[in-house]
Amino acid sequence: MTIRQRAGLCGAVTFVLVLTGCGGGGDSAKPSAAPPAASSPTPSPSASTDPDAAEKTAVLASYAAMAREQMKAYRKADATGTDLEKYVTTEALGQIRNDLAHMKQAGTVVRGELGHEAEVTALDMEAQTPTATLSDCVDLSGYETYDVKAKKVIPLPTEQPLRYVMTATAERWDGRWMVTDIDPQGGEGATC
Repeated sequence: MTIRQRAGLCGAVTFVLVLTGCGGGGDSAKPSAAPPAASSPTPSPSASTDPDAAEKTAVLASYAAMAREQMKAYRKADATGTDLEKYVTTEALGQIRNDLAHMKQAGTVVRGELGHEAEVTALDMEAQTPTATLSDCVDLSGYETYDVKAKKVIPLPTEQPLRYVMTATAERWDGRWMVTDIDPQGGEGATC
């Protein structure tokens, strides 16, 4: 595997946690590039019985905002001009910057869209620093790694599943949720 293929795969695996709409169907299931509306989602009947529904919604909103900013960075292999620092801790930002450095060295950027369907699988509001764990169904079917020098798409490795599960963690700092870790292997190879 060449350095460009490794950089593309590295970006795919880490970036996997990013965007919206892990649809399984045709073009209508692909996520939109537009950011979600600022209004809060209509609570489902089950959400009204969940005492942590508002916090879970806040975790998911922060995660989605981080994903949008991460996509901006991956599209140009540079975090300049993004608001990543608002949504990720220094450690998680280091993971993203490491991917960006590999992409820049390989001359690759991201094109297309990543799909994801995240849910909060654990929430501890009683901890000194409240924590949340997210499980994300990542969809790579609309994702491309693009070699800017050769002006061509680098295909994903054949063994790379197009849909798989990854995890992320977040902590509540000063009233807002921050992504602290992105684990592309969090689903231990599970597909969704």
